[in-house]
Amino acid sequence: MVSAERLLAFAAMSFLLIVIPGPSVLFVIGRALAQGRRAALTTVLGNTLGAFALIVAVALGVGTVVERSVLVFTALKLTGAAYLVYLGVKAWRQRGSLQASFTADKGAQSGLRTLGEGFAVGVANPKTLVFFAAVLPQFVDRGQGHVVVQMLLLGLVFSFIAVASDSLWGLVAATGRDWFARSPQRLSLVGGVGGLTMIGLGVTVAATGRDD
Repeated sequence: MVSAERLLAFAAMSFLLIVIPGPSVLFVIGRALAQGRRAALTTVLGNTLGAFALIVAVALGVGTVVERSVLVFTALKLTGAAYLVYLGVKAWRQRGSLQASFTADKGAQSGLRTLGEGFAVGVANPKTLVFFAAVLPQFVDRGQGHVVVQMLLLGLVFSFIAVASDSLWGLVAATGRDWFARSPQRLSLVGGVGGLTMIGLGVTVAATGRDD
C-alpha cells in the first residue's frame, strides 16, 4: 500500500493545488453568491464526486488517453466551459427573483439538480484531469502492487482536502450574501455578480491551453 511518506507528500501537493482559487472554487463562490449556503455546499459535494470520478478514470487508464489526445482534451475543456457559461447566463437572468429563494421551499429535486450541476463541472475540469493523470501516478509504489487501490486511496486524500477547502470558501461567500439579502437591490446585484463570475470562469477555461 501507499507509505505514510508518499501520502503526506501527495497531500501537501494537493493542498497547494486546491487552496489556490481555481475553477472549482470560483464555481462554488458563484453558486454561494447566487443561491446561498445550501447550494454552495451541495455544489462542493457534486464537484468533489465529479473529481473523484476523474480519479477512477485515471486509475483505470482513461486519464492517459485524455492527457495525450489534444482533440479529446479540447472537447472536454470546451464542454465544461460552455456549461459554465450556460449556468452563469441562467444565474444572471434570474438575479431579479433571488429574494423569493429565501422563503421558497427547496425540494429534493432542486438539491439533486444542484448536485448534478456540480458533478458535471467537476468531471469536466480538464486541469484536474491532467493533474491526476500526470501527478497522481508518481506517488504510487508499483512494487507494492494494488496500483488501482493506491490511486483510489490517494484520490480520497485529495477529495477530503478539496471538500474542506471548497466548503470554507463557499461558507464565507454565502455569509456575505446573507448581508446583501437584506436589500432586494443588493441581492439582485450579488446574484448578477455570481452569474458573471461563472460566465468569466467559463471563458477563462475555454481560453486556457495546454502546456505542450
